[in-house]
Amino acid sequence: MADKSLINLEKEVSEARKGNRVALETIVRAVQKDIYNLAIRFLWSPQDAEDATQEILIKIITGLDGFRSESSFRTWVYRVACNTLLTLSKKRMEQQGFTFEAFGNDLADGLSDELPNLEDEVEMALLIEEVKIGCTLAMLMCLNREQRMAYILGEILDLDQYEAAEILAISTDSFRKRLSRAKQAIMAFMLGHCGLVESANPCRCNSRLGTAIKLGRVQPKRLNFAVSLVQAKGFPEVLAMIRQLEDTRRIAQLYRSHPQPEPSDAFIAWLRALLDEMPSLKDQQVVSLH
Repeated sequence: MADKSLINLEKEVSEARKGNRVALETIVRAVQKDIYNLAIRFLWSPQDAEDATQEILIKIITGLDGFRSESSFRTWVYRVACNTLLTLSKKRMEQQGFTFEAFGNDLADGLSDELPNLEDEVEMALLIEEVKIGCTLAMLMCLNREQRMAYILGEILDLDQYEAAEILAISTDSFRKRLSRAKQAIMAFMLGHCGLVESANPCRCNSRLGTAIKLGRVQPKRLNFAVSLVQAKGFPEVLAMIRQLEDTRRIAQLYRSHPQPEPSDAFIAWLRALLDEMPSLKDQQVVSLH
């Protein structure tokens, strides 16, 4: 879910606009994780998400005077982030032209009961968690950009329709329609293919593991999404609770059960360098984002 603490940064924003560097650093540190979580769900690729997060953070820093307190600071941050993501050129996953039909065929063709021969230090639970998260995020890529963003904001981040519509600069009616279409498409696909959501389906994450490794979609020594072995081992209990929910809530809760992804060490180094070199806002050319 979205970080509600972003609502309480108005004081730091006021100080940062006066040139207070400490306040500006506080803002950047507070927003960077939420922005990255939004970007990785929208783009799938951690590398693309990091590139987009960098661009969004720069826009927020240089455009802070564009925040007029007419909405919450969180709403403004997400508006900057969503505008950036929705107008990016197509990234690597989008370039593959994902559709629900093609993805369904891919899932059916990639099932196998044969588990890969792994080195002792590789934990099977962590690899299955990688398949689970990577696969469910890939399903979002079958939606068009507008529906995907509506689904992320409304279902995964659990923002109410009024704030989500304000973020996207559309009417609440338009947002509800986008979200409804996205929910129907995701629900129809998952109920027909995903063994996590519907136990009667043949697809299971462990049955996809061997094929995913062979195709290079999962690299045991370089995981993109699975960050916690404790969470991976505890997921069966979480899944049992998820399956007790109605269909639409079950699917949304599955996405919300994903661990919060962390950017790479290279991104953290970039962020530290940005904070170290960040001049006073008074010395910057401020760009209005409205």
